[in-house]
Amino acid sequence: MTTTIERLRAILIKDYEIDPRLLTPDAALEGLGIDSLGVVELLWTIEDEFKIKLPQEPEDLPTLADVTRYIDTLMAEQRAGTARVSVSGAIS
Repeated sequence: MTTTIERLRAILIKDYEIDPRLLTPDAALEGLGIDSLGVVELLWTIEDEFKIKLPQEPEDLPTLADVTRYIDTLMAEQRAGTARVSVSGAIS
């Protein structure tokens, strides 16, 4: 099973041509040369790749570890929300 950070690293390698050796958990996105427009594009890709919906309000995600935790949290919350809808729908 591929981890969230491995999937994120694959996106950064493919879309931004970043040297894999630089993609450590504590690597700062800004230090990797990803500007604000690049972050927006990355977030769109994350939504597609991880099948999640990102909130409208921006998050401060300076490092790969921060982005990974954010993705994992959103996936868990959104899956739990889907499960609650399914269960409540079945009871109705």
